[in-house]
Amino acid sequence: MHAFIKKNMVMVIALLAAAITSIIIPPDRAYLGYFDLKTLTCLFCVLAVVCALKNINFFYMLARKVVKYFKNARMSILALVYITFIGSMLIANDMALLTFLPLGYLVLTTTGKQRYMAFTFVMQNIAANLGGMLTPFGNPQNLYLYTFFNIPTGEFMGIMAPPFAVSIALLTVCCLFVRPEPMEIEDEPIRLPTGRTVLYLMLFVLAIVIVFRVIPYWIGLVVIPAVLLIADPKALKMVDYPLLLTFVFFFVFAGNMARIDAVRDLLGALMSRDTLLFSTLSCQFISNVPSAILLSHFTDNYRELLLGVNIGGTGTLIASLASLITFREYVKHNPGRTKYYIGVYSAFNLAFLGLLLAFTMLTR
Repeated sequence: MHAFIKKNMVMVIALLAAAITSIIIPPDRAYLGYFDLKTLTCLFCVLAVVCALKNINFFYMLARKVVKYFKNARMSILALVYITFIGSMLIANDMALLTFLPLGYLVLTTTGKQRYMAFTFVMQNIAANLGGMLTPFGNPQNLYLYTFFNIPTGEFMGIMAPPFAVSIALLTVCCLFVRPEPMEIEDEPIRLPTGRTVLYLMLFVLAIVIVFRVIPYWIGLVVIPAVLLIADPKALKMVDYPLLLTFVFFFVFAGNMARIDAVRDLLGALMSRDTLLFSTLSCQFISNVPSAILLSHFTDNYRELLLGVNIGGTGTLIASLASLITFREYVKHNPGRTKYYIGVYSAFNLAFLGLLLAFTMLTR
């Protein structure tokens, strides 16, 4: 039980927050309006299909094919960061980290470049959080806001394109400071099962089509679990259900907070003064997903809220739920270097936060 709580601390905090606010606002029929079923369904469908693709080593194979073409430390680390960056756009930031952090560890340990591990993990973490900002399904808070405000897809990507481009440039510059030391990655032949690969890619396309509102979300909720129940039941077990429950609990928390007059007046005043700045700062203390869910009830300025909760994913260690995945993965391999990692993480993340916030405020 202790291990479960430690691993899913954010979910536990969300549960406690929901329980405490439920004392202030006792459960009633209004609770039914708290839950965004489309967001939960889309998130479940994407996570389930990604787990199935991961089980056949699809992403691992793609990553190895890219990385093996680069023969030095600088280009290999840059490739790992780019893979994570692009991966977060397609399979969400937390799944990109769960998929590509182990590859980063493998590449660095097999080539004797462990001294770059903290830097590489931090760059991959930033890449996952910022790469996912461009697409509605790249970050969990994006999927929620995209659905909650019914933002047109073109407008959504247009809002996020400028900080997305700046993020690519900053990540590239950081990685160029790594010395181009020679390194080789052993080739490891991996064969994909053709039938299942095609099937899972079709399911992935279906999940993305649902996110983009082309077909009703309930179709995915029926088709994807039914197919995976036959093709890969393990994938359904691997879905990050604590993440889904975290959303459920935060829906209750945010819904209740919006019904407390004093809170509504305070947050409404702060959001009307500067939505971008306040939403960015909010992420540093309560993380970007709960910030998005909570603050969406107090503003119609979805443009600045969207920018704030994405940029705000950098900064402190708790600014993004995905950052805790990276921290946990690094400490698992380097238990005696926790303080060193936090120092490297904080230095780069706070720098990214300051630069991106300044850029966004100057160009809004």
